Amino acid sequence: MVEAAEMTRAGFPLEISDPERIPTARYYDADFYRRECEELWPHVWQMACRVEQVPEVGDWIEYSNLGKSVIIVRTKDGISAYHNACRHRGVPLTEGSHGNCKGKGFICPFHGWRWNIEGKNTFVYGRHMFSEHQLDEQDLALRPCRTEIEMGCVFINFDDDAPSLREQLGPLAVGLDAYNADKMRAEWCFGTVLPANWKVAMEAFMEGYHVMRTHPQLQQKVPILYNMMYGMDTGGIGVPINPNRSMKENIVDQVDHMQLLSEGMAGMCHAKDVAVARTLIDVELPEDPQQAIMHWFGMVNHCVTQAGQARGEPTPDLNKLAVETPVKSVEFIFPNYFLLPFLSSMAAYRIRPLGPGSCMFELWSLTHFPEGQEPPVVMEPVMLPYDSDQFPMIPRQDYSNIPLQQKGLHAEGFDFMRLSKVIEGLISNYQRIIDGYIRHEPMDKLSAATQKLAGNFDGPVLDLGF
Repeated sequence: MVEAAEMTRAGFPLEISDPERIPTARYYDADFYRRECEELWPHVWQMACRVEQVPEVGDWIEYSNLGKSVIIVRTKDGISAYHNACRHRGVPLTEGSHGNCKGKGFICPFHGWRWNIEGKNTFVYGRHMFSEHQLDEQDLALRPCRTEIEMGCVFINFDDDAPSLREQLGPLAVGLDAYNADKMRAEWCFGTVLPANWKVAMEAFMEGYHVMRTHPQLQQKVPILYNMMYGMDTGGIGVPINPNRSMKENIVDQVDHMQLLSEGMAGMCHAKDVAVARTLIDVELPEDPQQAIMHWFGMVNHCVTQAGQARGEPTPDLNKLAVETPVKSVEFIFPNYFLLPFLSSMAAYRIRPLGPGSCMFELWSLTHFPEGQEPPVVMEPVMLPYDSDQFPMIPRQDYSNIPLQQKGLHAEGFDFMRLSKVIEGLISNYQRIIDGYIRHEPMDKLSAATQKLAGNFDGPVLDLGF
């Protein structure tokens, strides 16, 4: 604790001193990466798997990150997690990435010691050869790993003293509950290895400022929508419609924009919702353009809600949700999980570090289904090269930037990221929370700061309280 206090007073290499400037070496320096591995990751909530991946008693799946492996298993009392190491000589107990062990339990492939799904040791080969204190039942049990279930996912944390995930999420948890996020199912999952630091990959999705250049197909359909948010000095007029087109033409543009999002992001704008929006192209709208577009989106929300519920899906009341528990188009779950909700569905991203200059990137398409009509469970991502044309269009465009940015970070004289304090604040805020973990700030302060990340997409630099 003395060392932590001294570190807080003296600072540490690559600590952020100006919240609008992020030192570039944080994205490739081996020592800073080591500090993240040792002082951040062991104390944070990590999305380990989706609940639907362990539906039956005995179903298990492995989660690994930074050399640490955890077994998530469905027991008769619910979902548990154990550190994946034989209590004899440390060999991992799992063979493959998932399976069912209801009958046989977990068997060490080295010497055959066994544990049941409740983590109790059930067999030691040559038991008489070991001292009695070596075989104490509690000491021999598999070491549990802390778990919480939120958003239809199992999260794990190696720190038993960390605040709960629910506490960390704060009001965002209530919004996601209202969205019925826990009832969503994955349609598909893709994965890739990006030649970039995990934070570079994360930050590409923390602002929409890049749409103009990176995703020009979206800008072409509704340029004023993006200009009003980011380019007031380059043509924005403050209303997301084109005054040179009729209201019907503007509505067609909005639907075509949804279609592009659907083709490029899948779950973030599901095809079933686009189909509903297309039925509303010819509706009567108020003459005032601002009122008209708001009225139209309200109708879309209402009709998507009704259509989903008519199909037997647990679709929430989207208009009520927008007023009472607003969830933004991108919500970041610290430290490495994104939800991108739009209308009835979501996309989800998870990024895991593989080294100072490499990371694993996975993306899911999530939506609701009528009970009994859920698709087959997606157990593993379809792994692709990061430049594969099989990726949806929008992340494929992002992936083209991320490795280039990683290379550019090494340019002579490029010492820091230069952030907008108005719309790139999420990058600064989450980076400074990482610093808080490295400085060993009190957990209650870290939890309070993390709550401020909710709704911070395209948001400002915030006072985090430390």
